[in-house]
Amino acid sequence: MHAMKLSKRIVLGITGGIAAYKAAELARLLLKQGIEVQVAMTEAATHFITPATMQALTAHPVLLDPWQDAQGMAHIQSSRSADAIVIAPATADFIAKLANGHADDLLSALCLARDCPLLVAPAMNKQMWSNAATQRNVQRLAADGVSLLGPDSGVQACGEEGMGRMREAANLARDISDFLENGQVQENVGLKSDLQSSQQSKLRDLQGVRVLITAGPTYEAIDAVRGITNRSSGKMGYAVAQAALERGAEVTLISGPVALRAPPGAEVLNVVSAGEMFEAVKRKVAQADIFIGVAAVADYRAAQTSPQKIKKDDAALTLQLVPNPDILGYVAALPQPPFCVGFAAESEKLREHATAKRKKKNIPLLAANLAQDAIGSDDNELLLFDAAGEHRLPRADKLTTARALLQHAVTLYKKGK
Repeated sequence: MHAMKLSKRIVLGITGGIAAYKAAELARLLLKQGIEVQVAMTEAATHFITPATMQALTAHPVLLDPWQDAQGMAHIQSSRSADAIVIAPATADFIAKLANGHADDLLSALCLARDCPLLVAPAMNKQMWSNAATQRNVQRLAADGVSLLGPDSGVQACGEEGMGRMREAANLARDISDFLENGQVQENVGLKSDLQSSQQSKLRDLQGVRVLITAGPTYEAIDAVRGITNRSSGKMGYAVAQAALERGAEVTLISGPVALRAPPGAEVLNVVSAGEMFEAVKRKVAQADIFIGVAAVADYRAAQTSPQKIKKDDAALTLQLVPNPDILGYVAALPQPPFCVGFAAESEKLREHATAKRKKKNIPLLAANLAQDAIGSDDNELLLFDAAGEHRLPRADKLTTARALLQHAVTLYKKGK
């Protein structure tokens, strides 16, 4: 049936939720990438999608009954030749089984007896996802080394909208393929599978708090092919968004042009120029409780742009540059501003310039670093400036730094309420 040589193999576990229909498309996409798929289903899953459908797609009999093979060892044998087990969808009930080591059907027994990585794609109603019991179970899985893929935020089958929606099949297929190739899930795909992430996600102290974040560079056109930009990768802003999501915040991320995946659960508005970013901020800031301006917004733009490419000749070319709007200054000067966190990337005199900027903008917290040490890199070192003075965050990966920054910001935010 499948002509290509399959180099990797996964067990795809399907549990009893409405999102089970996405498993068929997920299996098809994985096969297209050269990944062999062996499906195992719970009895409840068969009420949403038939084993016949999954068998036809994968060319393998579906595992349902722990006694269906001669020795009754399907739960042992099935994981031995697999590179990973993926549960998609993973219901709240099945996550509870995994977290507590239950093995009362073939799929849960297979997960307990595995000797390969386990990836879980949660899918449930928003209230079930945010329930304290589910969050405890998710934290336990993360601490046990299980990788979580999602969930996402969106409209759910029940008609409500919020966190708990299973990631779309195309995104899951990409995540699984990346995991099989690199041995880890991207940090912005879900909770990191380590104790630090588990402990961080226990906080959930920003539930109901709306956080507006800008990230990445802006691009100011000169002509049809040229423009003014900077080397910002957007990694820090996206890490801050991920850290806020871990704490239960409702995150809106306004992003300049970057090559990054959006953190699942965030509302993302993609913009190009400083003007577009400014307009997006103005539309969203009235609903924000916290504003974090991480974006490296271009200070200037060309006064006039050409719709066509400016042809090169021997004459000198003079460009008149005019200032771009001060987004952070605008937000901080609102009659009822959100709690504002600014960023400053300096090339020299870091403390002097950062202190002056915080006072000029009249904001409670400013994070500063040396641009040459941080832009484009995977780690960062920040100096935080607030009314109490200066606080150093030692060099670490950007998600760790973002979590520490957010902890400091949340402490100040709560004091000011």
